[in-house]
Amino acid sequence: MNKLAHEELTGRIIACALEVYKALGPGFLESIYEMALMVELKRSGLKVERQKTVPIYYREILVGEHRFDLLIDDKIVVELKAVSELEDIHFSIVRSYLKASGLEHGLLLNFASMPLMIKRVIYQPIS
Repeated sequence: MNKLAHEELTGRIIACALEVYKALGPGFLESIYEMALMVELKRSGLKVERQKTVPIYYREILVGEHRFDLLIDDKIVVELKAVSELEDIHFSIVRSYLKASGLEHGLLLNFASMPLMIKRVIYQPIS
């Protein structure tokens, strides 16, 4: 059985998210969970960048930027939601963040669900 890439790091992020969920429960705005998770991740010794901006280029021309919720240890993009249920567009957005950042691994966390919904998102460029 293959070990998942960044399995230990992902496990640490999920453990922090579960701590936040256990303390706050569902019902708050995404921004509350984002700040609380950032506190918990930093407390656990992880490097966290909040609202990381990544430029988007089309034909070598800057056409905009993406801003994702959290970047952990320069390896994992974390997107937080507080919605009744995740939709396909949420996964597409995380994949676009990964593509723009050149990263392959992300987590999509929905704090409004019971229990906390945790989804791994992988971006694999088409060759």
